[in-house]
Amino acid sequence: MIEAGDRVLLVGAGREFFVKAGQGSLGTDKGQLDLAAIVGKSAGDIITTHSGSEFTVRVPRPTDFFTYGKRSGAPMLPKDIGLVIAYTGMNHNDDVLDAGTGSGIAAIYFGGVAKTVKTYEVRPEFSTLAIKNITEAKLTNVEAVAKDFLAAEGTFDVVHLDMQIQIDHVVHAYSLLRSGGYLACYTPFLEQMAIVVDAASERFSEVHTHELIEREMTRSKRGTRPSTSVCHSGYVTIARK
Repeated sequence: MIEAGDRVLLVGAGREFFVKAGQGSLGTDKGQLDLAAIVGKSAGDIITTHSGSEFTVRVPRPTDFFTYGKRSGAPMLPKDIGLVIAYTGMNHNDDVLDAGTGSGIAAIYFGGVAKTVKTYEVRPEFSTLAIKNITEAKLTNVEAVAKDFLAAEGTFDVVHLDMQIQIDHVVHAYSLLRSGGYLACYTPFLEQMAIVVDAASERFSEVHTHELIEREMTRSKRGTRPSTSVCHSGYVTIARK
């Protein structure tokens, strides 16, 4: 059941709105939406604007926070986050350390999979925004910490880095991992990737790098073909202790 202050996605009439249930109203080209009317509803219920347009209530998933959540910069794309989850085998038994929180999008995805997630961000203003997004995602197993990754302590099954990675970051990640655990590093440039691969190869038993490529297919009356949008986003290096 939707409570006051909960984030919801309203879908209908060719529109989508990412709103908070509770006080106030939302003005749209399809009419006024009473946000208080969402309280007490459940996913799949319908609310109607004053002019009669219907919207379906959805409980947001991580994909919706990627699309609509407030950002402090460019987050990792869902396909890149998915590769990290798949190649580390991240699961409900895992304690995960995430660093380079940004707006918290990767941490939100990880929080829906892992037992616990602790995400480090050296910039306090970014960490504050991430806490807001994580709270709105209703993830009680994700903790955002406004500190440098090198200050991180504890033992983890997966360490994920999305930041300006240097050798000491790889060394520290190794010290935090349980035997058999994984380090996953996202790097946008080949030069950064080389730093990660060289440092990891000296310490980890397995090191593999994957280029992140995705091609969406488009279909029209003329035919079907790959989208012309950019399909490359960066590289993920996976290393196992």
